[in-house]
Amino acid sequence: MPDSKPLWTSAEIEAATGGKLSGSPFEATGITYNSREIVPGDLFVALQGARDGHEFAGSAFGAGAAGAITVRPVEGGPAVVTADTLRALEALGVASRERSPHVRRGAVTGSVGKTSVTQAIKAGLDLAGPAHASIKSYNNHIGVPLTLARMPRTVERAVFEIGMNAPGEIAPLSKFVRPHAACVTTVGPVHIEAFANGEAGVAAEKASIFEGLVPDGVAVINGEVDFAVVLDAAARKAGARLATFGTSAGHDARLLDFQPIEGGARIKAEFYGKPLDFTLGQSGFHWGLNSLCVLLMLDALDVPLDTALQALGDFQPLAGRGQVTVVQAPGGAFTLIDESYNANPLSMAAGFRSLGAKPVVEGGRRVVVLTDMLELGDQSRTLHEGLIQPIAAAGLDLVHAAGMEMRRLHDALPPTRRGLWRETAAELAAEAAKLVRPGDIVMVKGSNGSKASLVAKALGALGGSA
Repeated sequence: MPDSKPLWTSAEIEAATGGKLSGSPFEATGITYNSREIVPGDLFVALQGARDGHEFAGSAFGAGAAGAITVRPVEGGPAVVTADTLRALEALGVASRERSPHVRRGAVTGSVGKTSVTQAIKAGLDLAGPAHASIKSYNNHIGVPLTLARMPRTVERAVFEIGMNAPGEIAPLSKFVRPHAACVTTVGPVHIEAFANGEAGVAAEKASIFEGLVPDGVAVINGEVDFAVVLDAAARKAGARLATFGTSAGHDARLLDFQPIEGGARIKAEFYGKPLDFTLGQSGFHWGLNSLCVLLMLDALDVPLDTALQALGDFQPLAGRGQVTVVQAPGGAFTLIDESYNANPLSMAAGFRSLGAKPVVEGGRRVVVLTDMLELGDQSRTLHEGLIQPIAAAGLDLVHAAGMEMRRLHDALPPTRRGLWRETAAELAAEAAKLVRPGDIVMVKGSNGSKASLVAKALGALGGSA
């Protein structure tokens, strides 16, 4: 049942943050730092970054904010005045965690698949009882404490996504969450420009999520990655109970077979020695191992296996992360797979393999539209050119590309596979009608910052809707 108490009272905010109320006491039913997202009853946190949130306090109160957390009194409504609003948000997150000791908490990190795995876990938690989770990709030094501070008092379970851009970011966030179970989905060359030792540094950073585990917490580890030994060592150092997933014998969850089917896939696996045969609402090959990660996390958070399997069967791809649409273009229909939210060498290879396995009608082609992968440092050229191998292995027919880094791949492709190249995604999007023909299956993939979504949106609009 819904929580009958407010999310926060001004007195509770004062106690948690050490701040002092300016104005009348208030009760808040939600919390945000973005004045454009205010709904009546929210608490507005005036963070100080590139723009000072205090400039928007008036707008927040005008939109119905019940109160604010600030560093000085503001006009328009009551505020709890603190020395530092970000520290106050962190303190509020800790207070939320401490006032709900009954909540079983999970945490998710990894080079690929964090958001989708987090939301798939949340789907299982929802079926098991009142649950809470990160929204969007709220996984950084603001998003994690904000998600904690938003946690209703009455939930039974919660899951938090934890990300990073540089060394030293994951462990402090995990210590905020204090998870009962934490997982690393995979490790790969993502954000490697921030690490002097490249992928090994990424692995160590991801492994630091286990530092926040409660005593006897569960560490869920992908045993297939090159740096599994790093993850294993970190989990053991933290005193965690290990649960591993992979394809070889000896894993707690072992993938035996993955078969794409209409609308998803069928999985055969072993789960703690028990044979499993279940369906997914996802068709990407990477979801074979992702599903086992989800099952191990849900098991560690006391969700029954039948409930977990039901959640996986119903869970659909998130926006920009594998959504499939049949576009009824004027000349004839084609299938669009929107993978435009993000990309790195691991997810590219997985996407190519999945596309290559999809059947096409006579005359149809398997087409990819790619934009630059970002934050790869001095390995960017090698990693972009290296995509030629998984493209060939998947048997893809045509590759269109945008961006100066993808130009390297485009130039290396054989003429039979080389489609259009444009300097920007916007230029390629403007020529969307040239990228496909009836019967094609086309996948759009690239880093969010390289605007692959513009191409996906333009291709979808060929069917008459933006």
